[in-house]
Amino acid sequence: MSTQVFGWSKTKAEDHAGIRQFASDVRLGLAKPQKELHSKYLYDELGSSLFEAITHLPEYGLTRADERLLRRHACDIAALLPTRLAVIELGSGVGQKTRHLLQAIGAPGLRYYPIDVSSDALARCERDLSGIAEVHPLVQSYLDGMGRATAERRPGESFLVMFLGSTIGNFERKCALEFLRDLRGAMLPGDMLLIAADLVKDPERMLVAYDDPTGVTGAFNLNLLGRINRELGGDFQLRGFEHEARWDAGHRRIEMHLRSRLDQTAFIAEADLTVSFQAGETIWTESSHKFKLSELDAMAAETGFHAVDQWIDGDWPFAENLWTVR
Repeated sequence: MSTQVFGWSKTKAEDHAGIRQFASDVRLGLAKPQKELHSKYLYDELGSSLFEAITHLPEYGLTRADERLLRRHACDIAALLPTRLAVIELGSGVGQKTRHLLQAIGAPGLRYYPIDVSSDALARCERDLSGIAEVHPLVQSYLDGMGRATAERRPGESFLVMFLGSTIGNFERKCALEFLRDLRGAMLPGDMLLIAADLVKDPERMLVAYDDPTGVTGAFNLNLLGRINRELGGDFQLRGFEHEARWDAGHRRIEMHLRSRLDQTAFIAEADLTVSFQAGETIWTESSHKFKLSELDAMAAETGFHAVDQWIDGDWPFAENLWTVR
């Protein structure tokens, strides 16, 4: 028996494998001296909806900067792309920002492969963008989705891969380079990568973007414990934890943590784990690395790309970078 979702069929065996992997990652992460949970688990259906709300907050300037650059420079970007083209977007969400570039490309029969873990977001993406391109949604991880999409490459066709929202900043810097090399390995000469990166700016301005006064980011972070309760049989008391954002100047990153308000324990059935917390102890849930302009071209060169052009937002320092495969 399988449940049909956009782009693939998910079997019960795959569901169970996903739960086992989630439980294993939680068990390993919470056993570390600095307890941590992988940021990819923030994005279940509820988490994805909460993140969508975050992008509309006045304090969170990243998404608006990303969209401004794409809106203002869509034609400039399109003019640099190969003529025969298909588009892949990693972590597309609903694809709102992508509309500008797809319209600027404007090729008849343009194929667009949005890749995301949220089937709800992809359903909306397909509905909203199907009048602009042929939308082929894939509910998969980045690299698995890349493999599915590039397997449909036609003779003489190039791919534009889009990685927006400064999602590359969620990787530790060493891991970001490894991911970009893996991405390069799935691409061919002539393919291009449009990658967005949030730039270093005033720490207070960055911190409030990850700790908004309305508490939406806090709810997004706490939902990770709620997900463990729902999917892994956990008994976390969410009111016993609070959201915390930190700026680490040495690593140029914002860290999100969940801080225990008191001494407490939690049991997670699927992980067969009882974990204790002291008051003030934290679980590290996400990193958002910020970049200097000088390091972006170096990242391209180090991972098998060549930097073609770059566009920078003046209101919220943010860079859109177009790279080609060497």
